[in-house]
Amino acid sequence: MIKVEHLSFSYTKHPFIENMNFSVREGEIFGFLGPSGAGKSTVQKILTALIPAYQGSVQVLGVEAAQHKKSFYEQIGVDFEFPSLYEKLTARENLHFFASLYQHSLPPEPLLERVGLLLEADKQVSAYSKGMKSRLNFIKALMHEPRLLFLDEPTSGLDPSNARLVKDLILEQKAQGRTILLTTHNMHDATELCDRVAFIVDGEIRALDTPHHLIMSRGASRISYTYLDEKGEEKQGTSQLQKTGEDANLVRIIAENRIVSIHSSEPTLNDIFSEVTGRRLQ
Repeated sequence: MIKVEHLSFSYTKHPFIENMNFSVREGEIFGFLGPSGAGKSTVQKILTALIPAYQGSVQVLGVEAAQHKKSFYEQIGVDFEFPSLYEKLTARENLHFFASLYQHSLPPEPLLERVGLLLEADKQVSAYSKGMKSRLNFIKALMHEPRLLFLDEPTSGLDPSNARLVKDLILEQKAQGRTILLTTHNMHDATELCDRVAFIVDGEIRALDTPHHLIMSRGASRISYTYLDEKGEEKQGTSQLQKTGEDANLVRIIAENRIVSIHSSEPTLNDIFSEVTGRRLQ
């Protein structure tokens, strides 16, 4: 669906994105993870043909991004972080207007109901909260049933309940065969939603793999345990899960039934990002 080779781009004379390479397979959720200013949104703008002046090759749906025609926008849905809505129109009027721009679109009411906005559908968007605008902007990207979705911080500013609604809709889109490129600095969302993730810092991809492989490759399989020593006092120990049989102390206290508690511990995707890039996200 997306194939990027040797992509370079800069807003100034100084390089911003240099020699970037990645691909996105059909039907997967691909995550671009990084701090603000890392280049995530710029890459999305290049992929959606909003920035045509780049170097290298950027093929989206089999066509070079800079050469896409207007029909390209029938096949993609875009939800940028900052909502693009008409504030003096109601939510329903906004969706009807944007639906009129496409050859095919879904009725707005079921989508409004899914994100908890149906009862507020006839209220002017100017009276909406930031979270309400975010949810409305998200379903606007789904109305014409695009093959490819570009989502930029789709849960930003949402409370846990509404973030759950949006994430469930994202997973439904994937289940229907759509391909999704998700940019975020929320590592919890990325771990839950993404099939593969790319860590991007200062316009450069530092790592690219599945969340599971990234976590497991950094010593995820570790256990910590608490036990009673010979004096009845609590002590603590740690061991790598794949080497528990070589931990003589653990083997002994298990045999002597002196284990008080045992827990597996694994780093988060945020921990891995920090280790790989030297930066910290939420």
